[in-house]
Amino acid sequence: MTTTNTVDAARVELLLSELRLPGIKLRWATLAAQSDRKAGRQPASWQALAEHEVADRSCRRMERHLAEARLPAGKTLATFDFEAVPMVSKDPGHGAGGGRCLLEKGANILLFGPPGGGKSHLSAALGLALVENGWRVLFTRTTDLVQQLQVARRDLTLESAITKLDRYESAHP
Repeated sequence: MTTTNTVDAARVELLLSELRLPGIKLRWATLAAQSDRKAGRQPASWQALAEHEVADRSCRRMERHLAEARLPAGKTLATFDFEAVPMVSKDPGHGAGGGRCLLEKGANILLFGPPGGGKSHLSAALGLALVENGWRVLFTRTTDLVQQLQVARRDLTLESAITKLDRYESAHP
């Protein structure tokens, strides 16, 4: 194998590990060599195929996480009026990055204020930024969450409901 093919082989093995395809990872080099001898194909096609699968899975994961997050449409940090709410910092360290840092520490974000102050917009915008960075979030109003948990308690399924909520890094605005 040439140096390029060796680099390609290492890249293919990394991609197959990321895709969690151990069986293919063990056999791909042998199959690629057989394929090369028979059809003149290059191992690069294996790399392109694996890279396409990684990108496709990432796209589908993001679409799935966006759908389950139940975020209101159009609520982004770019469309939030920071001038209308001067006590909220526009500093990127307090935006999506700050939210991520808080989640990594296991902290909560609490937003208080009168109706129309931008609490839902800001929490939805932070949620969207987090989903775009690979986090799973759920946007729900506190009253809806309390009602859902009360129904689960009544139906003796509270533990299951809490387990489902536990899979999200952020649960409510």
